[in-house]
Amino acid sequence: MASAGSENGQIPLMLIHGAWLSARSWENYVDYFTKRGFAVSAPEWPRKLGDVEEMRETAEESAGLGVQEIVDHYASLIDELARPPVLVGHSYGGLFVELLLDRGLGRAGVAMSPAPPKGILKLPFSTLKAGAPALAHPSKRHGVVTLTLEEFTYGFVNTFTPENAAAAYERYAVPETGQIFYEAGFANFHLHPPTEVQFKNAERAPLLIVGADDDNTVPASLAKAQFKRYESSPAKTDYLEFERRPHLHMAAADWQEVAAAIDSWLDGVLDAPITETEETPA
Repeated sequence: MASAGSENGQIPLMLIHGAWLSARSWENYVDYFTKRGFAVSAPEWPRKLGDVEEMRETAEESAGLGVQEIVDHYASLIDELARPPVLVGHSYGGLFVELLLDRGLGRAGVAMSPAPPKGILKLPFSTLKAGAPALAHPSKRHGVVTLTLEEFTYGFVNTFTPENAAAAYERYAVPETGQIFYEAGFANFHLHPPTEVQFKNAERAPLLIVGADDDNTVPASLAKAQFKRYESSPAKTDYLEFERRPHLHMAAADWQEVAAAIDSWLDGVLDAPITETEETPA
C-alpha cells in the first residue's frame, strides 16, 4: 500500500463489527488487509468482554448500551492513532462509520450493508423481520436480545447450507443490546437522534457503501437508498453491489471478491495527497 501512513509505512485500518456479532466476524478481513500492508485493528464495542464464548456469559454487561456510547468509544480509539485510519464497518458498524466520518474522523470509510441512519424512511419487510427479535419486545429496549439459530440464519446467513449456518451461529452469534435497535428504528420520530448524519457534509472523507442483494437484514435496496441520500454532497461517495451475498458475507465462501473490490477502491482514494488536516486526527 501507499507509504503515507504510520512511521513504518502502514496505514491504520479499523474494522467495526455489527450487532449480534463480535470482532471475530472480521477474522478473514484481518488476515486479508494485514497481508495487503495495512496496520489492522478490530476493536470490540464497549462493554463487550472477551471473545464470543465469554460474551455469551457476560451479555448483561451490554444492557442499555446505545449508539452514542459506541460511537464515542471508537472516536476515542481513533484519537489515539498517529494518523487518521481507514474505517470499515459492517451493519451497525457501517452506520458507525458514517457517523464517525460525519464527525470529521477517518481518512476514508467503507460501510458494508450499513444499518440506516435517520432520513431513510422506508424499511423493507425483511429488515423489519430481522429486527423483530428486539423491536417486537419493548421490554428488551434496555436489556439484551439473543437470537435463535433460526433468527440468525434468516438475518445473517440465509444463503448458507443448514450445516454451515449452524456452524456460523456457533462461531459468531452473541447476545446484543436492545437499545440500538430502538434508537435506529424510531430515529425519524426524533429531532436529533444519535443516528443522525449530515448527508450534505462536504468536509467528510470518501465513503464507499457496499450492498448485498440476498441480504435480508440490510437489502441492497436499503444500502442504495443511503447512497442516494449522499448524492447531494460534493464529498466522494461510491456504491458497489454484489450478487448472491447474505448479510454476513465476510464469512461466506466468496468473501474475497468483496474484500478485493474494497481494496481496489481504497487504492484509488488513498493515492490522493494527504492534506494538512488529515495528518492529525480530529
